This record gives sequence, structure tokens and C-alpha cells, in this order.
Amino acid sequence: METRRYEIDETLAGTRVDKTLTDLLECSRKRVKDLIDEEHVLVNGKSPKASQKVQLGDILEIEIPPMDELEVNPEDIPLDIVYEDSDIIVINKPKGMVVHPAPGHYSGTLVNALLFHCTDLSGINGIIRPGIVHRIDKDTSGLLVVAKNDEAHASLSEQLSNKTCKREYLAIVHHPFSHDHGTINAPIGRDSKDRQKMTVTAQNSKEAVTHFQVIENFAQFSYIKCQLETGRTHQIRVHMAYIEHPIAGDPKYAYRKTIPTKNGQLLHAHKLEFVHPRTKENMSFTVEMEEEFASVLKQLQEGLL
Repeated sequence: METRRYEIDETLAGTRVDKTLTDLLECSRKRVKDLIDEEHVLVNGKSPKASQKVQLGDILEIEIPPMDELEVNPEDIPLDIVYEDSDIIVINKPKGMVVHPAPGHYSGTLVNALLFHCTDLSGINGIIRPGIVHRIDKDTSGLLVVAKNDEAHASLSEQLSNKTCKREYLAIVHHPFSHDHGTINAPIGRDSKDRQKMTVTAQNSKEAVTHFQVIENFAQFSYIKCQLETGRTHQIRVHMAYIEHPIAGDPKYAYRKTIPTKNGQLLHAHKLEFVHPRTKENMSFTVEMEEEFASVLKQLQEGLL
């Protein structure tokens, strides 16, 4: 059973326990209620009521019961399959879809859809993440590759580790650029003030490198493409915010006044390149931006935003 421990800081002090848990775990209210009712939550060593307010310096401990195999069920969810063979499947993931089950997201995920579609997914990442080699965020659309067997999974993971797997993203960010390309080399770790966010930090962080190129500047925004050299959680979103060009529509890292969107950040995994695990053929895939991204870009190009 996983145990998580948080010290309440000024951003959470005075908030109800149930609201605090919902924010920290990014899960449903029902899931939080169950955790509290089943005494998987402690505040300073004691079981709290959902309505209790946490205070600065309180220690919040949460036991998260493991998900078992029955909780990850196949679901008949349509998949946009770009390529498939006996070793791999390349998916164009829509915005709003979570990649794998987690607290608050036990169904409707890409894994649920894959389990319905495939009977042969690699088991390296266990029951919760069968076949999943890399992720893209819930509200980021675009390409990812899934492994159907352990040999394919090991090969793809090695390519990611060796930085030979190429991942290119399109994004609309705040502010035009005065230069046409750049590289952000800044380590990323968990934000000590907000556990839901990542940040550029020297503390408990990992190397993170993002290359970007400006495609088109507008009055208040810019249309860019980014290439990942590493693959940290929220990497492009964190790095672009770090250089004061946050991704438009991003609820975590952009400004309060940003382009309103239905499903978060205007970020799209546009291109994916890797060597096929079995044939050793160079594979390259591209997918067009999703409808909302294309609509916003058109409005920018026409001077309407």
C-alpha cells in the first residue's frame, strides 16, 4: 500500500481536509470520501472529519490502497489508431483522456480502451500501465506509442533513455519571441509549495532539456514547436512558463487571463520518431492538431485574438 505524506503550507492552510485531498491527489470527491471513511487519512496522527480544516504545519498522511486487476477493466472506447502491428500500436490521443488509471480516474482511460482493443500488451509496467512506455498529459493531445510485448517495451524504453526517440510538439504560448529558436536546459522537480505542480528547481530534481523553434509570432502570442530531449512530468509546460512564455489555456502554469479553452493547454504531440523494436526500421508519424487548437490558431492568424 502506497503512503503519501504532506506538510501543509500556506497555500493549503485553512482548507477543508476533503478539498485538500481532492487538490493533492487530483481525484474525485467520492474517492476522497471513501479514503476518509475507511480511515486511510490521518492529520497529525489522528483520523479527521472531512470538514476539518488543516492548519499550517499539519502533517497529512494518506494510505492509498493498491488497485487490483479487477479495477482495470476493458472498455469499448474508440481509439484513433495511427499504426499497429504485432509489436506496437501508435495512438493519436484526444484531449481530455487520461493515459492510465489513477485515483479518481479508474475508467475511461487509454489503458481501459487498449485492454478492450488488444489482448497482448507488455507487462513491464504492471497491471495499471500495461504497454505504456511514455505518457502525455490528460489535456495534451497527440501521439504516443504502446508496446504489445516486453521485448518491444524494453527497446522503446531504451530509446527514450538514450534520447534517440524524437518527440515533437506544437504549442501556442503567451508573448511573441525576439529570437527564432532556443534551448531550455533546467532541472525539474516537484514544487514544494504546490504538490500538484512541477517546477524548475535544484532540489530533488532531474535533468530536463527542451528545444523550441518559433513558427509564427502574433501580437500577444506565439505559435511554436518543441522537441523533447528528456521526458519529465509537465516538462514543456514548466519550461515555457519558466522562460515567461507559458502555454495558452494551461490551468496550472499559464496566467489567470489566458485564452479560454474547453480542455486546458494548447499543446499537441505532433510528431513521433523511433526505431521499430523488431524490424529496426526508422518509423516516423505525424498527426494534425486537434480542432480547438486549429480554431485558436486560425483566429490568431486572422487577428481576432
